[in-house]
Amino acid sequence: MSAASNVEGIELLTLSHERLRAVTAGVPEGAWSAPTPCSEWTVAQVLEHARLDQQAYGAAVTGTGWPEADPFHPAGVVGADATAELDKVLSGVAGVYAELPADAQEVATPLGPLPPPVAAAAAAMDAAVHAWDIAVATGQASPLDDALAGGVRLAADRLADQLRDSFGVFAPAREVPEGAGAAESLLAFLGRDPHWTPADA
Repeated sequence: MSAASNVEGIELLTLSHERLRAVTAGVPEGAWSAPTPCSEWTVAQVLEHARLDQQAYGAAVTGTGWPEADPFHPAGVVGADATAELDKVLSGVAGVYAELPADAQEVATPLGPLPPPVAAAAAAMDAAVHAWDIAVATGQASPLDDALAGGVRLAADRLADQLRDSFGVFAPAREVPEGAGAAESLLAFLGRDPHWTPADA
């Protein structure tokens, strides 16, 4: 893997973090308990899961700062400083990845060691898809455009089956709608309904 591809991975991670920050800041008051495309999880639980996941990506590299709770059993308690808490974690993860040696061949992740661009794409995929979950659950515009979806597809193709089998994160892949763009295709591949609305909950 080249140093250039490592930089591209970090840029992708930064973009996904920006999207997750934006949709979190845009959650209307009183909408934290709304249902989401993540079965049985509210907006608050998806946010907590996403924050803890990102924390784990950083901790896997540094060996410290592991999540204080199980990301797969989020309590979904959101305080007034939810955005600040998220920003602290995302900034920390971005800093960890930015400091990786340019010639690094492997990065420790919660999913095992991965090449740096794949590791960054995996963390970016997690942030981007959960940003989409929160956005569609709260009436916001989708943060997952074709460019971002195309970037994280690197991780999806390599890791989705492992995540499905080992963690139950994703439902079985859906049939990709005819004429679907990169974002719809990614969501369907990851078991999401690209056209999900709160009425489907």
